[in-house]
Amino acid sequence: MSRLDACIDHLRDLVAFPTVSSDSNLAMIAHLANRLEDVGARCRILRDDSGRKANLFASLGPDISGGIVLSGHTDVVPVADQDWATDPFALSARDGLLYGRGTCDMKGFIAACLAVAPVYADGALRRPLHFCFTHDEETGCLGAQALVAEMADWDTRPGLAIIGEPTSMRLVEGHKGCCEYTTTFHGLAGHGSNPDLGVSATEYAARFVARLLELRGELAARAPADSRFTPPGTTVQVGGLRGGIAHNVIAELAEVDWELRPVNAADKDLATRTMRDFCNETLLPAMRAVHEGSKIETETIGDVAGLEPVDDNEAARIVSGLTGANGADVVAFGTEAGLFQKLGLDAVVCGPGDIAQAHKPDEFVSTDQLAACLAMLEGLDAHLRA
Repeated sequence: MSRLDACIDHLRDLVAFPTVSSDSNLAMIAHLANRLEDVGARCRILRDDSGRKANLFASLGPDISGGIVLSGHTDVVPVADQDWATDPFALSARDGLLYGRGTCDMKGFIAACLAVAPVYADGALRRPLHFCFTHDEETGCLGAQALVAEMADWDTRPGLAIIGEPTSMRLVEGHKGCCEYTTTFHGLAGHGSNPDLGVSATEYAARFVARLLELRGELAARAPADSRFTPPGTTVQVGGLRGGIAHNVIAELAEVDWELRPVNAADKDLATRTMRDFCNETLLPAMRAVHEGSKIETETIGDVAGLEPVDDNEAARIVSGLTGANGADVVAFGTEAGLFQKLGLDAVVCGPGDIAQAHKPDEFVSTDQLAACLAMLEGLDAHLRA
């Protein structure tokens, strides 16, 4: 069987696990651990507090620092309300394209890792190779955040990470951060005929959203002149506004879901400070003038660091040599790469598939993209034995 055929077989198995972020990924993690243990990998399964989710960290080669991580996430976005031509959790092939939820984002890369694992296991490695497969990337990189926190206390630590998110096998050295928040407003219910006797949580939530939209323009004006991102500056987006129970009832509770995608730490600090001060200095005093028990609370749903381009990046040099890339891109979508970089690893993003296919019905990856990924991963073997 060819390496590509083996990869497709692995992908067929992985797509069959319906690892939507709201559900458990334990069955897929166990499957991956079994496949990697078959080639001699040392596997650590690290469960979250609920016991329903887990990360897998598997290693080949010596137990020393400085190894290379191949990283991917196991969860996928939902298929509900999407019009698929085929079963999203059964791999189907047509005209060189492989369809199924997660084929592109990012089980194709994980399948390629499984297909190439026997190459790394066949002989002594001088540099460790690690497989890192996480949970809940689609909901704030929760798995990677937990894993990186654990790795900080390990005696031996990898030196670089290759994150296989879909980049059409282009080298990506930078991306924006992704910070997700839910701000909840607690007011005072009352009859709609006398609004002044209540504190409408929905009205204050609306004022909060209006300030967010003003902030959007302020951040756009701060975009670096030499920015390589599209859009060039930090962005703000309001994902949800919920509140109220009836037309004639003053709303006691409202929630705003919003996200920030900063190009740098300074913009993140400015944005979060601006909204915090607006709540504490403008909205809350007005709410509490009517009802002392009024509250505004902001919960951080996800706080994922961006990947900042650096001049001396071993991960980028290696992947550039393996793929023939003579330049590196930056992208607006987030990955787990920034978390590894924050831990001190050199990091780069490069994987099969086009991000334009991710999260859509009839998601696919091409066999050509998988073949290119396999070539890159096979070439990595020389860096592990040098």
